[in-house]
Amino acid sequence: MSTILLYCLLAAVVALVAGIVVGRQLAGKARQDLEGQAQARAQQLLQEAEEKGNRIRDERIQQSKDKNRQQRNEFEQESRRLKAELEAELTQRRQGVMEQEQGIKKLTETTQKQLEQLQRKEKELEGAREKNQADTQQLRDKIEDQNEKRRAAHEALVAELKQKEEEADNQLQTVQRQLETVANLTAAEAREQLVESLKNEAQLQASSFIKDTVAQAKLTATKDAKKIVLETIQRTASEHAIENCVSVFNIESDDIKGKIIGREGRNIRALEAATGVEVIVDDTPEAIIISGFDPVRREIARLSLHLLVKDGRIHPARVEEIVAKTTKKIEEEIIEIGEKTIIDLGIHGLHPELVRMVGRMRFRSSYGQNLLQHSREVANLCATMAAEMGLDVKKAKRAGLLHDIGKVSTEEPELPHAILGMEMAKKYKEHPDVVNAIGAHHDEMEMTAMISPLVQACDAISGSRPGARREMMESYIKRLKQLEETASAFKGVNQCFAIQAGRELRVMVDAENVTDERAAELSFEISQKIEKEMQYPGQIKITVIREMRAVAYAK
Repeated sequence: MSTILLYCLLAAVVALVAGIVVGRQLAGKARQDLEGQAQARAQQLLQEAEEKGNRIRDERIQQSKDKNRQQRNEFEQESRRLKAELEAELTQRRQGVMEQEQGIKKLTETTQKQLEQLQRKEKELEGAREKNQADTQQLRDKIEDQNEKRRAAHEALVAELKQKEEEADNQLQTVQRQLETVANLTAAEAREQLVESLKNEAQLQASSFIKDTVAQAKLTATKDAKKIVLETIQRTASEHAIENCVSVFNIESDDIKGKIIGREGRNIRALEAATGVEVIVDDTPEAIIISGFDPVRREIARLSLHLLVKDGRIHPARVEEIVAKTTKKIEEEIIEIGEKTIIDLGIHGLHPELVRMVGRMRFRSSYGQNLLQHSREVANLCATMAAEMGLDVKKAKRAGLLHDIGKVSTEEPELPHAILGMEMAKKYKEHPDVVNAIGAHHDEMEMTAMISPLVQACDAISGSRPGARREMMESYIKRLKQLEETASAFKGVNQCFAIQAGRELRVMVDAENVTDERAAELSFEISQKIEKEMQYPGQIKITVIREMRAVAYAK
């Protein structure tokens, strides 16, 4: 049994070994077949890929050739078109050059003809000049002969008059001796008595005549002056601005103040150095104070701050850049304002530098009154008054506009503004009447032109009207006291009262020591002293009041 099992096991092992051997052989053969098939397939795929690549390459090369051919055709067409345009333009320019050459040729011929005509006229004028010289010499000879005859006649007349004068002196001496014999007085004594008598009579008549003349002049002059001034003021209407030394820049929130100040205040220092003003950042809510006497610099600083805050980039370099741009813009605006002003007033031929100074007046003030508005008003007043009085309206208006240009100049600040303005007007070739009116409108030089007192009067009208100017309370009170003290210094004055904001001074005098004639003289003397010792806008009315009271009591 065990033998059978052993044989069976052995047979199974042999079969297994034989199956393994046969399987390996079959597997090797199958692997060889698969490898052959794979190599054949790979060779086929490689050949197909190579053919496809060649085909794609040929297609791309053909496409590139077609595209190059198309671009070449387009380039040739564009070249032909540009060539045609250039040829047309060259042809047109040649025609233009030929026309210009023909025009120049015609102009040359015309100029040559005009030159020949001028030469011919010059010869004619030379002949006429020689003829005039000959005629003038003949006329001069005739005048000399006539003068010689007149001189001889004059000498004969002088001799005759001298002889008659001697005869009259002899007759006068004879009459004088007869009068001395009759009156028992010498000629010197009679002369003294006569002079004394005539002096007293002349003083009375002169005082009366002066009083009547002054009263008549006041009636007529005041009436005419009021008429002209009222008509002028009513016909002139303008707005007036009040300027000061501080500008306020409003900001949306206080957080921006820190950016404006910058690290350790460098932004503020850069702005102050670039503009020349003082920037004050304090506890004032949502506001920054810009302080400075120059309104132009204040305006540059205000606009620069506005642009910096709007941009958001605030540092020293940016500050300097913005200030430079703003300065240029303000200068252009100044010139534009000056040109607009002279156009509005109808003034022509003004030098560009004077136009720029007129524009700078917009940013200046005088006693709180805007300088440009004041100058425009004075120009209109001068033009109206000149028209009423029959003077040159254009010169008057020009002088009225330019009378205060010395206030906006930075040259020679030690000179009075009237003299400085006069020098500038003379420098820029203004008319001598305009130059004199500018220099004399504050009585710093003699008035030689007819429009000079006109400019002075209009300047006073514009500056002294109610509300035109502001005055500090301290100086206002000081001026009132000085007025009263000036009048109180005269003999016979009891009390003085400055009223109407210093426009009128009422003087109460002692009726026993001051006569009516003396009262009139006293008002004139007080006015003269005020004019010499005080400075004031407009005019001051001095009223001397003399009151006589006689009081008695019945008991």
